[in-house]
Amino acid sequence: MFKKRISIEQVEEGKELCPKFDEKGLIPVITTDFKTGEILMHGFMNEEAFKKTIETREAHYFSRSRNSVWHKGETSGWVQKVKFIRIDDDQDSVWISVDIGDGASCHVGYYSCFYRSIPLDRDISNIELKFEEKEKSFDPEEVYKGQPNPTKL
Repeated sequence: MFKKRISIEQVEEGKELCPKFDEKGLIPVITTDFKTGEILMHGFMNEEAFKKTIETREAHYFSRSRNSVWHKGETSGWVQKVKFIRIDDDQDSVWISVDIGDGASCHVGYYSCFYRSIPLDRDISNIELKFEEKEKSFDPEEVYKGQPNPTKL
């Protein structure tokens, strides 16, 4: 499925899919909502997750905290149905647009993982994040019953 990277012309102007995974075997992925265009999350895929995403048309990612491939929505039920996949000019990052129905994408319970903003019009010595989503879409305690939180300190 993935071709060997041979030339700059092949990578930048060619029709062959030859993604560049980093030294850990990962490629960054930005995921947006197909209906709204809003960014839902940023994640990573390894070769297996990228292939599964293409083959199944459902988003799979590589969890760095769990060190494994995971099918987004497997636990919550809000599977990300892939509408399109794009790869950037030098094929080292991916953009996928997905349909999550009436679901959410953030393990914290919000619709998007980007639910807070950094105010740019305030004193920068004491930045206070602003919540852009006023309420959670679901209760993570109920949905992920007893599973470890993937956020690492």
